[in-house]
Amino acid sequence: MITTLEVVSTRLGVKPKEAKRFVKFLIVGAIGFVVDFGIFNLLLNPVNDWVSPGQWLYTLLAGFGFGDYFITHLGPSIASTISFVAAVVSNFLWNRYWTYPDSRSRSRRRQFTMFFLVSVVGVLIRIPIVFLMTPLFRSLVAGIGPLQAYTTRLADNLSLMVAVVVVLFWNFFANRHWTYNDVE
Repeated sequence: MITTLEVVSTRLGVKPKEAKRFVKFLIVGAIGFVVDFGIFNLLLNPVNDWVSPGQWLYTLLAGFGFGDYFITHLGPSIASTISFVAAVVSNFLWNRYWTYPDSRSRSRRRQFTMFFLVSVVGVLIRIPIVFLMTPLFRSLVAGIGPLQAYTTRLADNLSLMVAVVVVLFWNFFANRHWTYNDVE
């Protein structure tokens, strides 16, 4: 498989070492995906309960003038943000020690700060996608009879999936050219 990767990458004009890093980055991303989706799904019901009418967060947000539509679609965004931070920490550790082991000329703290800043931009891209896509996917999935019991959960996960794919490309290129630019 490694030689195939080297041949294909060379034909595409990509250095084989860079292609290997990208594959490792994708594997790390897959681990981060599991962390992200796992924590997202563990948090989704409790967070949705917090923003349901009569609950403390709903009351607080309604007191600040936020409308029902905004509040009831906020749960997936909150759960997504928390799960994203957990995935960022996991991804940073895997990338620092496995994908870019030769990128340790910077202190761990400085490199994590850079990685985290790239990820913050990623979350700023991600949150609006989750927020805007959730109602769309809920509408689409609601029409599928056998999935009625799972409409909300399925729609919330589909919106997160779209956001993760978009942010993946931002994270790779920004981290490669900024956080890990000390690697040949």
